[in-house]
Amino acid sequence: MQRNFLALPSNRVGKPVEFEVADAVDAHGLLLVPGFIDLQVNGGGGALLNEQPTLDGIRQICTAHAKFGTTALLPTLITDTREVRTAAIEAGLEAKKAAVAGFLGLHLEGPHLSIARKGAHDPSLIRPMDDADLAEMVACARALGGLMVTVAPENATREQVRALCDAGVVVSLGHTDVGYETACSYARAGARTVTHLFNAMSGLGHREPGVVGAALATGTLHAGLIADGFHVDPASMGIALRGKKGPGQIFLVTDAMSPIGTEMTSFHLNGREILRQGGRLTLADGTLAGADIDMLSSVRFVHEKIGLPIEEAIRMASAYPADVMGIASHKGRLLPGTDADFVLLTPELGMKSTWIGGEAVFSA
Repeated sequence: MQRNFLALPSNRVGKPVEFEVADAVDAHGLLLVPGFIDLQVNGGGGALLNEQPTLDGIRQICTAHAKFGTTALLPTLITDTREVRTAAIEAGLEAKKAAVAGFLGLHLEGPHLSIARKGAHDPSLIRPMDDADLAEMVACARALGGLMVTVAPENATREQVRALCDAGVVVSLGHTDVGYETACSYARAGARTVTHLFNAMSGLGHREPGVVGAALATGTLHAGLIADGFHVDPASMGIALRGKKGPGQIFLVTDAMSPIGTEMTSFHLNGREILRQGGRLTLADGTLAGADIDMLSSVRFVHEKIGLPIEEAIRMASAYPADVMGIASHKGRLLPGTDADFVLLTPELGMKSTWIGGEAVFSA
């Protein structure tokens, strides 16, 4: 690395003052791309937000994913007790105050979901949203700045969704069995996106389009996609990408759990063992429980397996999630005035280095 300086007259007597201009990094032959933004990250580096709802837990998760090009993320708390959620919110506020590199805010995925589409969420902890829940999330959004909440219409009213949106919360529909018309009505109430498209939601049918149909046909809705080849078949991914009505876009999420960046073969969530084998994370009964993939691998997947141009694959991991969170003015793109969050990759999409705010946080 070369440090450059420039000397210019800076006072009335014309004496030159030396000041630092920039660091020069030799990136010849490399790809310079915007830093990845992941809006659904349960854990990484051995930490799981549900099991470690602390400042250290959040820092550990952010550090783990920076190794794979993620420069901004939402640590995600899945369905848990009120006490754990409150602890996670307090940890998020501490992370914001401490300016943890890569911390963008929080994603609260539950507990206001549908038991019929619970996935790996503990059904004993799923419940309707009440006034106390609403007040806590509204206060969190105003103090934290970046908050996404996944809800199901079965356990959250349109009025509650409107109140959340009015407070600046990004509301996502997920883990729900409602039909097309209900999903569209929640989009009109302010819901902005859909959580892990195709998974834990009513499917696309020829007479009942379901939540999948609403996500694809409603231009105001974005949709997160887990691109690991297990959660969604590549053929279905391609169909969805070709059929999505804009301006809403399909963006990549990892739904990563604690093993990312480690050699762990199992871990625990809400007292249940999750097994890691063959690129999958499952409960004992085979139910998928999050994903064992990082964001760079997700970009490679949609580029190599689906055939998307690399530019579009990268937009799915950077520009589009920035649009979802309303932060496109300073993140997700390499433009004058945006944050210096970027990744250097080899032409084969291998990692070289990750930079957040102009500082190198990882070098391969």
